[in-house]
Amino acid sequence: MNHLELLPPWAAVAVAVLALAGAALSFIGSLGLLRLGNFYQRVHAPTLATTMGTFLMVAASVTCFSVLHGRPVLHEILIGAFLTVTTPITLMLLVRAALYRDREEGSEVVPRSPRRQ
Repeated sequence: MNHLELLPPWAAVAVAVLALAGAALSFIGSLGLLRLGNFYQRVHAPTLATTMGTFLMVAASVTCFSVLHGRPVLHEILIGAFLTVTTPITLMLLVRAALYRDREEGSEVVPRSPRRQ
């Protein structure tokens, strides 16, 4: 049995809009990953889209299950919180590692380290 049949129409529309908006943002981030030129540009589009897309998908899930269970279901917010916190941290670590590598290789694409000038 599919429990989604028990959703009232207003909740089904809200969940569908939130889920589609989250999916659209994730798709836009994926396009940015494909279209942008170098690593430093490519890393921003998916990160920004993932954060907002995750927020919208979690909002859709919380809305759906809160209406189905008849009480607030908030444990899914932990998933969104962990993703929202870890995504920018991962971005910073990846960019710093790439920046360090490029500076060590003497790449002209990135500015020189302030300590070595």
